[in-house]
Amino acid sequence: MSSETKSARQTILDTAQSIVGRKGFSAVGLNEILQAADVPKGSFYHYFSSKDAFGVVLLDTYFDNYVQGMQQLFDQPGVSQPAKLMRYWQCWIDNQTGCTDAGKCLAVKLGAEVSDLSEPMRLALQRGTSRTIELLAVAMARGVADGSLVLQHSPQDLARQLYALWLGASVMGKITRTSTPFDEALRLTRQVLGCPEHTDIHTDRGTGT
Repeated sequence: MSSETKSARQTILDTAQSIVGRKGFSAVGLNEILQAADVPKGSFYHYFSSKDAFGVVLLDTYFDNYVQGMQQLFDQPGVSQPAKLMRYWQCWIDNQTGCTDAGKCLAVKLGAEVSDLSEPMRLALQRGTSRTIELLAVAMARGVADGSLVLQHSPQDLARQLYALWLGASVMGKITRTSTPFDEALRLTRQVLGCPEHTDIHTDRGTGT
């Protein structure tokens, strides 16, 4: 694949992430994406075999970048595991409540919508969320190993439970248009991780959902 082709393909994906993040997948036509990306209409099928196939690549690319951001956060030196985990959840809140770049909310935006409409896209979401949960579990396991975390459940179980909690909080945040679901999720997360209120959670945005 030439560098020109790679650039055009990436331009389509980058443009689509923002538009789909705002409107959802079904409501967005290919023409809208291609016009915004300034890519000729006839070239789409040179890069993607169908809209569903495009959606799979869109989600896989999104989660590749998302997981990379998580890894960078969890690999920061000189920061305790509890602090890294709380920073992750604070990033989630920041990206959900101040999401001018709507593409950052893609997993939450499409999670319920496409799972019933496209099996390939559902599987892409399953792959991506499984990778996310695994990284959370690894971070928790590191905390258990170094003594900074004492958990009542296994890291794997707790990672799944907390991820589900925050997905639910994101949906309720959209329904209520308040920060209350996130405040409650953060409070419960602190409790189950045993993180005191003064745990440093402030960091630059770069992950979250």
